[in-house]
Parts: sequence; structure tokens; C-alpha cells
Amino acid sequence: MGSTVTSTTTHTQSVGYRQLLRTPGAWTFLLPGFAARQPFAMLTIGIVLLVEHTTGSYGTAGAVAAVTGVSVALFGPQSGKLADRFGQGAVLVPGVLVHAASGALLTALALAHAPLWALFAAAVPVGASLPQVGPMVRARWAARLEKSPLMATAAAFESVTDELTFVIGPVLATALCTSVHPSAGLLAESALTLLGGLFFAAQRSTAPVPSRHAAAAHREPHASALTVPGVRVLAAAFLGIGSVFGGMQVSLTAFTNAIGQPGINGALYGVFAAGNMLAGVVCGAIAWRAAPRRRLLVAYPLLTMACSTLWAVHDVPLLGALGLVVGLCIAPCLITGYTLVETLVPASARTEAFTWMTGAVALGQAGAATVSGQLADAVGPSAGFLVPLAGTSLALVAMVALRGYLAPRRASVVAVRGDAHPDRMLVSVD
Repeated sequence: MGSTVTSTTTHTQSVGYRQLLRTPGAWTFLLPGFAARQPFAMLTIGIVLLVEHTTGSYGTAGAVAAVTGVSVALFGPQSGKLADRFGQGAVLVPGVLVHAASGALLTALALAHAPLWALFAAAVPVGASLPQVGPMVRARWAARLEKSPLMATAAAFESVTDELTFVIGPVLATALCTSVHPSAGLLAESALTLLGGLFFAAQRSTAPVPSRHAAAAHREPHASALTVPGVRVLAAAFLGIGSVFGGMQVSLTAFTNAIGQPGINGALYGVFAAGNMLAGVVCGAIAWRAAPRRRLLVAYPLLTMACSTLWAVHDVPLLGALGLVVGLCIAPCLITGYTLVETLVPASARTEAFTWMTGAVALGQAGAATVSGQLADAVGPSAGFLVPLAGTSLALVAMVALRGYLAPRRASVVAVRGDAHPDRMLVSVD
């Protein structure tokens, strides 16, 4: 068929957001997916504001939210594995029903001033049943863009969408809790999860083929994404990224409270998030020639370096500037990490792999928030900024030592735009 093979990375297809959004069927899962993932960013703040109102303790509220976060990290990948095997709809529909019921139960227990153990018990199913819509959307992109250079653009687009979600969600939950009722945020989260999740599940035409069907057709055995060493290396890297999110949230709060300006905490965190969004937009607009593994091994040391001086800064404008730099460094790490998943993991395990990444961020965030808070109480408000530095440093050492596992499992194949034969390919070797 006259196929052309080259050993250099060549992008003959135009990449960019306009081309990405022209992908057939994209809008059928993007819009419901955006609505269904909003509750993910509302859950923690909704729990904190409700439990603090009923107990008067931020410590208790944080503990209940942490139980939920750990539950998300532990059970989310299992949800992704089931979605890969049986289909996204088969997991989403019962999941959102359980989540809505358990969210209502936690709300009722908190308003009834139930003992702490009861709140913990109710928090577990709330986190365990939280739908993994973000990873499911990424899996749909991977299915639609198999072996396409637009996959990196899709990863960037999803990173920006995640950040936008974490800008809108907390603001919406806080407004509901403060202007309507302290329980309104969590109840709205449960309702949006139910409605958005069911709407997203109904978009079956763009969902990946369940692996049990693919395995029967191609005689491929089903294997967990964690059997791929590269996924474990990326999970460690994403734990470090989670430590940045958790450490920044708690440490910025402690710092602004200590200087008597708690009102600027939102602005400082907004600058950090804006840096992440801006870098995500730029990364998605670039047709990268460097392989994802190389880009990750360049971006991650920059993130570690950006975190290295946060603890020593006591000036608000300078802290805001450094927060912007940290945000700018996070997006390239996330985007290249998610892009690498597509090259490391077979299609039958991608949703699970994406949920391991999301779970690693959530687990790192929960752990970092706890340790940063303890450091802030015991040492000082700026001591919590050491946690992002420690987390990214440890992850960087592990990633550099095990970088060989991040090599793609096979050469990526890039379709030639405009070729009369859809079979004609350029093979790009990492």
C-alpha cells in the first residue's frame, strides 16, 4: 500500500483545539461530561462547610473530608477497571444512585449531630461511589483518537477542563452553603452527580468497547493497568503532583490567616490555578516534536524547582508570583503523564489507568493537606510549603530511576492527513 516509515517524529496532521473539537461525536460526551464532573470539585468543600457548621470544628470537618478523599483514591481505580470490562454505563448508573443516596445519608447524619464514627462510616461510600467521569472522558478521547497526534491536545484540553471545574465547583458549593443552607452544597453535589452521571452514561455511541467484548473478538486476555510498570511509575509522579495541590491549599490558608488577610487566600489560589490553566492551553496548542517521556522528564524537575522556595517567601506579591510559576509547571506534567498512558496501556485497561492517575492525585492531595496542616500548627504557617517540595522531590527520584518503564509499549502510528488510503500511516518511533 506504499506505506512510509520514518524513525523521526513527524506530525503531518494539523493539531490544535479547533481540529480536536471537530472530532466526530466529541460534543456528545464533552457537554454532559463537563456537567457530570462538576460535583467532583464540590464534594470536599461541601462536606467541610456542612460538618464544620454542625460540629464547630474544622479538624472534624477535615477528617471527614479526608476519609472521603482516601475512599475515592482506593475505590476509583476499581470503578475504572469495571468500566473497562463491562462498559462505562454499567458502572455509572448504579454508581450515581449509590452516591446520591450516601450523600443524602451523610447530610442527614451531620444535621442530626451523629457521632464521628457514623460520619466516617457514611463518608466511605460517598467517596467510593463518586463517578470517575474525568477518566471516562479521557478514555473516550483515547478511543476516538487512537494513534493520533491530537491525543496530546486532548490531554491538554482535559487538564484545562479539570482546572475550570475546580474554579467553578468550590465557588458554587460555597455560595449555596452560605446563602441557602449549610447542607445545600452537599445536596446539590449529590443531585448534580445523579443527573449529570445519568446523562453522560446515556451517550453510549462514543463509549469505548468493553474489554470483555474486545477480548472475545481478538482473544486478548484482560489484565489490570497496574501490571504495566510504567503505570506504577506515573502513579508515583501523580502522587507528587497531588502533594502540590494539597500543600498549596492548606499552606496558603495558614499563611493568609497568619498575616491577618484571610480574604486574599482565594485570590492567591486563583493565581496558582490560572497558571495551570494557561500552561494547559498553551501545551495543547503546540505540535510537539519531543516524545512525551522526554517532555515529562524535563517538566517534572522544573516543577520541583518551582516548589523549592515557597517555604522561604513571606511577601504576598512574591508568593503569588511563585504560585503562578508552580501552576505553570503542573499542567505540562499532568498532560504528558496522561498522554503517556495512551502509549503504555492497551485500550482494554485505559479507563482503569486514568482512574489510577486521578486517584494518585487525590491520595497525594489528602496526605499533603494533613501533613501541611500539622506542620503549620507545630512549626509555622510557611512550613507546610515544604510538603510540595518533599513530595515532588521523592517522585522525581523514583521517576528518573525507573524512566525506562515509561517507554511506549509499541511505536505510535500517526495517520497521514489527506491520504486517499486510510491505511497509509507514518510510524513514529519514540
